[in-house]
Amino acid sequence: MGQPLPRLQIASPTELVVHDDGAQPIAIHPIWLRERSEDPRAVDLTTGQRLHDPSDLPLDLAIAAISDLGGGQVSVVFSDGHEAVYSTQRLLAEIALPLGDHDCPPVRLWTGQLNDLPRAAWTDTPTEPERFGWVTDFLRYGFIVFSGVPREEGSVLTVGQTFGHVRTTNFGALFDVRSVPDATDLAYTAIELGAHTDNPYRSPVPGVQLLHCLINETTGGLSTLVDGFAAAEALRVQDPEAFRILSQTPVRFRYQDPSTELVASAPPIELDVTGAVRNIHMSPRLDFVPLAPPAQLDAYYRARKTFDLMLRDKAFEIRFLLNAGELVMFDNCRLLHGRTSFDPSEGLRHLQGCYIDIDGPRSLYRVLRRTVQT
Repeated sequence: MGQPLPRLQIASPTELVVHDDGAQPIAIHPIWLRERSEDPRAVDLTTGQRLHDPSDLPLDLAIAAISDLGGGQVSVVFSDGHEAVYSTQRLLAEIALPLGDHDCPPVRLWTGQLNDLPRAAWTDTPTEPERFGWVTDFLRYGFIVFSGVPREEGSVLTVGQTFGHVRTTNFGALFDVRSVPDATDLAYTAIELGAHTDNPYRSPVPGVQLLHCLINETTGGLSTLVDGFAAAEALRVQDPEAFRILSQTPVRFRYQDPSTELVASAPPIELDVTGAVRNIHMSPRLDFVPLAPPAQLDAYYRARKTFDLMLRDKAFEIRFLLNAGELVMFDNCRLLHGRTSFDPSEGLRHLQGCYIDIDGPRSLYRVLRRTVQT
């Protein structure tokens, strides 16, 4: 059986409490409750935005009276005279809502043993359940591979716009990945690229990258992916001190070409307010740790090497050939990607890519959840 669900109880004529799994009941603060009033005098019913600044409420605001209206509704009168009707179900959902983006599908950490890649057949006219399945798999695994994407230039933009808003950078809204002379980025060469996150020198970092294969006539150029969250959690267990150092040491990332110079700083392992891994920022060809005392840098370099070797370990890496008409979409702040080297003399290898921000897929998931899961 599942865990007992939280429940609301009117503890007294002026006190509303929540009970959760046998723990000590928690009184609901009057201002917390007043901020969530859905009365038309307090909130715009179209936008859901408040019509007042809650900091203007008196700090000694109190609940004057509570009435059970039945049908899962309670009426609350506050000491400032405001009266509102609350759905107990909506209040319980608000109370249970986790911080940040943790209301999205739970992350499924994976290693090099992942055999069944999340895959889907692309269609330009997906149903809501199909889109919900796609975005759910993407958020769980951090990536999804589509087959049957039209081999036409710009198709990657159509896929990107299905999940969010395409983000334009100095590389453009759409960029071509192929070997060219005098490349301004190592991605535009034929050499092997180790596991890395893209654009750590931007603020904010593009959250999602899409790569669509238009043609691949080479035997090399395999795509590689590593679940950085899985590697970071393994590091947390195996070497807690290295994990601490990498989560607390800001590193400077820099990119420059004749018309662009971008700089941003972030720790290699970024945590959220709950202590969970939020983002990975690893690009060994672009990172510069600021000068610090030798002993401190000794510890940092040891920690970085430990983590980097884990990220390059085949135990954490998957490899697959992205064939013409296939597209991989991955979380650029969770997964590290790369490719094996290839020989341009064998034939053409041409991919097109674009970026969207991670809030696009997360928003799409929440919107579709309203209808698909009801």
